[in-house]
Amino acid sequence: MAMMQVVVLASGKGSNLQAIIDAIAVEGLPVKIVGIISDNKSAYALQRGIKHSIPVYFLNPQDASSRTEYDQQLIELCQSLKPDYICLAGYMRLLGRNFVERFGNRIINIHPSLLPAFPGLNAQEQAYSYGVKVTGCTIHFVDQGMDTGPIIAQESVTVSDEDTLERLSQRILEAEHRLYPKVLRLLAENKVQLQGRKVTISCK
Repeated sequence: MAMMQVVVLASGKGSNLQAIIDAIAVEGLPVKIVGIISDNKSAYALQRGIKHSIPVYFLNPQDASSRTEYDQQLIELCQSLKPDYICLAGYMRLLGRNFVERFGNRIINIHPSLLPAFPGLNAQEQAYSYGVKVTGCTIHFVDQGMDTGPIIAQESVTVSDEDTLERLSQRILEAEHRLYPKVLRLLAENKVQLQGRKVTISCK
């Protein structure tokens, strides 16, 4: 099986990035990370890349005269790395229309709720404050909206009466670390089909 090439965009600690790196090393996930790009010079995700000899890139938003120009710089950098998919892992900038159109249904994101519930920032706190009994995480294709793209996979997390926000957030994060490598394997094995908004997973 040919290695699926991915670029990871991350703004922070990069724990989902680390989960992917670990799955490649330990589980034989057929994925090669060809670059890690961040809009944050201090992002620990960049240090993770350096540690594992993965090319890292800091693309400073302040060096661009506009959001459109920044998006064009990001497009050109990603194109030069020739990824099959672009994986968002705690990337805190909303991708522009040009970027999303350029890469079509080849951008995936992970979100810490069961979408379409609780999109946007602080999804764990939104769910906890609302008092839901079940929450979780979602991996979806990225479209023009905020966490509105077609859903590929979800993992649920039961909310117990003893949960604090911190404990619940940690358990959701652990679910994310399980789900991201699973979805990347499905993509690498060409088992994910998208028709309109509906995603189907092949059992072949």
